[in-house]
Amino acid sequence: MSQLECKDLALGYDGVSILENINFKVEKGDYLCIVGENGAGKSTLIKTVLGLQKPMGGEIIFDPSLKNTIGYLPQQTIVQKDFPASVKEVVISGCQVRDKRKLFYTKEDKALVKENIEKMGIKDLRNRSYRELSGGQQQRVLLARALCATKEILLLDEPVAGLDPMVTADMYSLIDGLNKEGVTIIMISHDIQAAMNYATHILHIGNKTFFGTKEEYKNSKIGKGFIMQYED
Repeated sequence: MSQLECKDLALGYDGVSILENINFKVEKGDYLCIVGENGAGKSTLIKTVLGLQKPMGGEIIFDPSLKNTIGYLPQQTIVQKDFPASVKEVVISGCQVRDKRKLFYTKEDKALVKENIEKMGIKDLRNRSYRELSGGQQQRVLLARALCATKEILLLDEPVAGLDPMVTADMYSLIDGLNKEGVTIIMISHDIQAAMNYATHILHIGNKTFFGTKEEYKNSKIGKGFIMQYED
């Protein structure tokens, strides 16, 4: 069974549809990049998949074993970037995704936090205030938090937005490493070249939609046109 499947999905707000007939599947270990024009509805799709808003039609089917085990790294707001908590506090809050009724953190939770902080290379920052960190350091913290929610599937909404080229390359390398370890990645990206470098599959949404492998996308009319647009 696929980890995630969307069938004839329709998205919108206040009864007004912005996207229709979205169909795609995600298998374990896939690296799916969601691309398309600005304002096409990419973030809306992610929020609908997460259950943060209801679809206007169609269905979203999850592998039952994935219930409450999806890690999410959203785009940050200015307020979130200034969040007055320590790195450890931010990371461990990811454990609540698996059980929102959790009142106390277990030894297993704390061990998972330690593991993911070390994996993201932020051990020396663990007692620092989150709002004192650089943009790249904050993204590493949020990625560690997302990993505390799951070892299965991560949904990333523009994880390199606002980062300088060196930090961007470092973040892509971290995400690629997680994928190679078996974590399924679903990532919204405006960086079509990075999508071509790392993705196994592409979902293009907008006036036209496409879903297929990276190679199929490269050879499709919609893919060729979109890639050329960003090469000019």
